[in-house]
Amino acid sequence: MALTWTPLRCGALLLGLGSGALLAQEQPAPAAPAPAATVEASPEATTLKPVEVRASLETEGRRQATAAKIIVGREDIERYGDTTLGELFKRLPGVTTSGGPGQGGAPRMRGLGSGYTQILIDGERAPRGFSTDDIAPEQVERIEILRAPTAETGARAIAGTINIVTRGGYTKYLNNATLGAGVEDGHTSPGASWSRNDTVDGLAYNLSVSVAHSDRSNGQTQDTQSENLATNTLVTQSEASRSSRQRDMLHANARLQWNSAGGDTFTLMPMVVATQGTGMSASVLTQSDGAQAYNSSVGSTDSSFSMLRLAGSWAHKAEGGARWLVNSSVGRSQWHNGALRSYSGGTGLGPTNTQSDQHDTTWSNTLKVSQSIADQHSLVSGLELENNQRNETATTLRSGESALSDFDGNLLASSQRAALYAQDEWEINPHWAAHAGLRWEGIRTSGSVSAGGDSVSNDSQVLTPLLHAVWRPNLAVKDQWRASLTRSYRSPSLSNLIARPSINSMYPTGSNTESQPDTAGNPNLLPELAVGLDLAFEHYLQSGGLLSANVFVRQISNVMRSQTALETVSWSDVPRWVARMQNVGSATTQGLELEAKLRLTEWLPEAPAVDVRANLSLMHSSLDGVSGPNNRLDQQPDGTANLGADYRLKGWPLKLSANLNFTPGFTTRLSDTQQVFQSDKLVGDASVIWIFSPKAQLRLSASNFSARNYLTGGNLLTTNSTGQALREATQTTAPTFTNLQAKLELKL
Repeated sequence: MALTWTPLRCGALLLGLGSGALLAQEQPAPAAPAPAATVEASPEATTLKPVEVRASLETEGRRQATAAKIIVGREDIERYGDTTLGELFKRLPGVTTSGGPGQGGAPRMRGLGSGYTQILIDGERAPRGFSTDDIAPEQVERIEILRAPTAETGARAIAGTINIVTRGGYTKYLNNATLGAGVEDGHTSPGASWSRNDTVDGLAYNLSVSVAHSDRSNGQTQDTQSENLATNTLVTQSEASRSSRQRDMLHANARLQWNSAGGDTFTLMPMVVATQGTGMSASVLTQSDGAQAYNSSVGSTDSSFSMLRLAGSWAHKAEGGARWLVNSSVGRSQWHNGALRSYSGGTGLGPTNTQSDQHDTTWSNTLKVSQSIADQHSLVSGLELENNQRNETATTLRSGESALSDFDGNLLASSQRAALYAQDEWEINPHWAAHAGLRWEGIRTSGSVSAGGDSVSNDSQVLTPLLHAVWRPNLAVKDQWRASLTRSYRSPSLSNLIARPSINSMYPTGSNTESQPDTAGNPNLLPELAVGLDLAFEHYLQSGGLLSANVFVRQISNVMRSQTALETVSWSDVPRWVARMQNVGSATTQGLELEAKLRLTEWLPEAPAVDVRANLSLMHSSLDGVSGPNNRLDQQPDGTANLGADYRLKGWPLKLSANLNFTPGFTTRLSDTQQVFQSDKLVGDASVIWIFSPKAQLRLSASNFSARNYLTGGNLLTTNSTGQALREATQTTAPTFTNLQAKLELKL
């Protein structure tokens, strides 16, 4: 069950876009400053009465958008004092996260796994290797959720699009600072952020900086049972491990905007992200027959990631009313990963040392032309060009020798993308609006798969028509119906196509097992193609709240899924089990999404003035070629649900918030002989804001206060090296912990 939690508050107001810009789909474009009366609310008004004013602005923006868009503003981003966006995402409408309870993770719309949800940063696709947790919530102005793609935002969005808009330059003066610290399982993680907006001689600027240190420890136990069906013998194995990790993060971005006398607007947007982490681990392995690969192990890891991006835009309004927008950006990302693991006892594994350094250089250019005709048509057309170059150096040494000598050294890869699109938003009359678009996109990926220079390439082209419509039968009550008929796709990632082989650490030499395979890329992958239909009803309340229901269906072809097969490989003298992404057939997914946001007094006039937010999503999918039950798309639960409430204590400077998030456990059948499972996730969050003055408040919050063990695992029917049938079952048990946070928020 999935609830859809849509607090829509003050993002557009703070950006100074005004309600009209909420209708626009060109997020990166700078907007004219909003009138001071709209932007400059008094500190008292902002602190004491935020709900009705801000909710109405964001809800009105949602109502007026022709292509469905949900907007989550600053108040909802700040509500629980989340330290990562991953913890925030799980409360958003129709969104789940990949991590365990209280651990955030990558966002996934409609429960679909990695790659189905398009993630944008300021309207541009997030660079490879970038994690949404690399952006502190304090750096985010608003989050936009699009359940169906548009020609302008891109069609690589089978599940939908999440656009993360960083804090930007607007005319309101702002100088805010946040100091905080969190405690989890006895480990303290401090953080601080600062944001300033101002104007100087016609220059509007925003500067935002966040720094954070995280300290976490994790423990887990993995139990495995292997039953030989030919001899009726049972071997059990248990590995108990404990790890700790420290991570330092810096995120800084700025937006500098000039308006020329002729009306042109120039904007520069630099961004810097840097993270560095170290970790330690230890494990003990026992096996009932005494034939385990090792008795114990210790390991250490070090990693770093940095990204520098500079984006610029020029907006020009021609005499005929056409608006030209040119965006250019260049970025450099690099990361290092190192791991050293030593073993003792058992059959005698030697130490393993893995080092990897990667560098990505990306540039992109976009041209967009917008034209309004007779106040009815808003025409937009555009061209996009993008290029990515990757250089990777990697080595894997076992007992001082390289097991992947053919793949060590410099591996080169590149990806080029071009896109053309056109769309028309047509305000037919006050009751009807339509949105039609057509987008062509082509991607070419090439690179070397070994240090010897063997190269491969992959080309894909997709033409995507996109249609949206809104019907408002009764303008007095603001009810409306929405429909979208779209084509979208999921392209193979560069890593899916060209990936350096990775040898399983449990079986580094000789033969391995089907449940412990090596991994490698597949340059012959085809993109997944999907035809989607969305139907929605929205009822807008007089108070600014809403009730909505949305049904969706997607027919997907060329589904990509990891498949394991026994292969003859260059890195071993005997055949090895290798997992690669493969196109495995077609699938269908459908679901129902319900959402409510209202004040309790609308139901019960005598009730306290509690603001309620609730959402529920129910999902189902089936994959052809895999027999049921549970032949669902990878990692898709049956649903997810949220129930949240806010209450301002009368006569007290306190505001209370609480939320419950639930995702039921599920089993996924990967093939006729293998299935995996994960347990349910129940996460409770609560927050108390103590308002000292209009310029200072203290936020106390607890995340995952219902901390429970998180279970994952699976079972597999396979054969051993002598051809005997084996049934293997695994279960990993990982405890989770409550995270307590305290934040002091100051308006300087």
